Amino acid sequence: MSHPLFQFKTTRKKTKQLLWKKPQVSVIFLTIIALILGLRSSGKLQFLEWMALDLFFRLRPAESIDPRIVMVTIDETDISNLNQWPMSDQQLVKLLEKLKTYQPRVIGLDLYRDLPVPPGHRQLIDLFESTPNLIGIEKAGGLVAPPASLKQRDQVGASDIILDHDGRVRRALLIAFDQEDYTFSLPMKLAVEYLAQEDIYLEELDPQQGILKLGEAVFQPLQPDDGGYVKADVGGYQFLMNYRSRPCSDCQPFKTVSMSEILQGKVDPDLIRERIVIIGTTADSIKDIFFTPYSNISPGVEIHAQIASQIVNAALGVRGTWLQPYRRLIQVWPNWIEGIWIVLWAIVGTVTTWRYIRIRWKLLNFCLTHGILFTIAYLAFLSGWWIPLIPAMLAMLSLQISMSVYKAYLEREDRQIVMNLLGQQMSPQIANAVWTSRHQLLEAGHLIGQDLMATVLFTDIKGFSRITELTDSKTLMSWLNEYMNVMSQIVLDHDGVVDKFIGDAVMAVFGIPFPRMTPAEIDQDAIAAVRCAIEMKQQLIRLNQHWQQRGLPTASMRVGIATGWVIAGSLGGSRRQNYTIIGDTVNIAARLEAHDKSIDDGVCRILISEETYQSVGDQFSTQLMGEVKLRGKEKIVSVYQVLTPTP
Repeated sequence: MSHPLFQFKTTRKKTKQLLWKKPQVSVIFLTIIALILGLRSSGKLQFLEWMALDLFFRLRPAESIDPRIVMVTIDETDISNLNQWPMSDQQLVKLLEKLKTYQPRVIGLDLYRDLPVPPGHRQLIDLFESTPNLIGIEKAGGLVAPPASLKQRDQVGASDIILDHDGRVRRALLIAFDQEDYTFSLPMKLAVEYLAQEDIYLEELDPQQGILKLGEAVFQPLQPDDGGYVKADVGGYQFLMNYRSRPCSDCQPFKTVSMSEILQGKVDPDLIRERIVIIGTTADSIKDIFFTPYSNISPGVEIHAQIASQIVNAALGVRGTWLQPYRRLIQVWPNWIEGIWIVLWAIVGTVTTWRYIRIRWKLLNFCLTHGILFTIAYLAFLSGWWIPLIPAMLAMLSLQISMSVYKAYLEREDRQIVMNLLGQQMSPQIANAVWTSRHQLLEAGHLIGQDLMATVLFTDIKGFSRITELTDSKTLMSWLNEYMNVMSQIVLDHDGVVDKFIGDAVMAVFGIPFPRMTPAEIDQDAIAAVRCAIEMKQQLIRLNQHWQQRGLPTASMRVGIATGWVIAGSLGGSRRQNYTIIGDTVNIAARLEAHDKSIDDGVCRILISEETYQSVGDQFSTQLMGEVKLRGKEKIVSVYQVLTPTP
């Protein structure tokens, strides 16, 4: 059986039945949806959604090193060799001049140089003025000024890195605004300069909405409530970072060389030529470090390299792994689509939980639905989409738990319905089997009508009218109840069902409420019915002995047994119902019990139909009583008597 998640028509039909025909389900559903959406809009789920995004980054397949970017790092060893920090202007000139000989396409200097660090300041200014592909940094808002010579030539980018409330970097700054002026971020500036030589330039598609185009990449500014964010500070022009995963746990996502290696000429010129080179510190003592979704500490220079790599690869439409066709910008759905998505998964949780009964199927359904949701969200992430996982999962989980609890409450009501219908009609074994299969049997508070092959047994007390005339009412009722109690218990002991008491008559059925699927099962019901009748005879003999000792009337009985098709189900109205059977087999059993009262076999006479005789075979001693026409029947039938020795 396929999972209902894939059965759209079934799911839609069940959804209508649950939400419209069961108002309690609608109340639970709407309450939980309102609660989840309210929690999300208040920001209570924001951290969980960030954690889910971080997990997707960590699960993403490893990518190769980006060949377009090289990081030149200044680590603790380099600072020791310099014997000072910040490094002097003269030392910086040596580094930049050496780099220029390798012919990089653009150089990003992730070092603040707002103040002279003698010696060599004049030489540094001259180098700035003679290096058009060098980009310096400033702190947005004028907090840290850039080198004046670079600012005059528009060779400056903002170095700001945006942190979420948990201290991790998930957003990137594209453009920083200062009143009516603006400044590209350092990574954006590097990417624009790099792509200009590929004849790719920044375009403004929609000034009103701030939509920009750079090659294949289309940028839209991040909004305060985009994705998992709630009322985020989106000052400037921000977008979601799409980190480049590391080839291995200890590997860098970019080629990395140290300052000392550059100064000593130990670097292959082809590694630098036509690349984006970003210079920055990685020394722990400088504390230019940030937390990322990968749970590691990354230096600021690597964060800038990640952003620059994302912009360049998205603009060029670079292919990634087979699971991630392109190094795309991460996009989000509009809020109203996200709301629909959450509601849909809430519906899935409601419908699927309502469908399954057994605990093991509920657990399997739980694992399957949540696994499918997680897989869809993860595959969407690999394709460049951040869609709600946590709210949808919480909505589905809450409905699954709530529906399970509510279903358990309804099951208690169903149990009461079953027990009210069956009462003391069935043995404990059959009653338990009925309850176990209640969902297959129950329909709108009724036991569903079924065509079943069964064996029907009728008993009646001979001369009951005379006993009634000779016995006072109180004694008669006590005497009759004693008789009925013994006879009904015998039926239950043989796994039969006491259908009803009709005055002094007992109607019992063997083979309900579950269909008999094989001839052997049908035969066993017939054999059980005949054995039940024989034991009734034996018990009646004992009862007569007790009654005689107490001065009460004694009795004889007649039994008729027939095997055939019956219709079993509950009859009655909303206030009173009874589980019973109807059909021609019932009439035949009743006619056999009343047939030819002159036929005697002591205290109990047992007549059976041809079908019952065929089912019991040679299990009992029988004799053919002849081909007869039963009262009220047109068809001639064979009647057999079960012969039992009298003790």
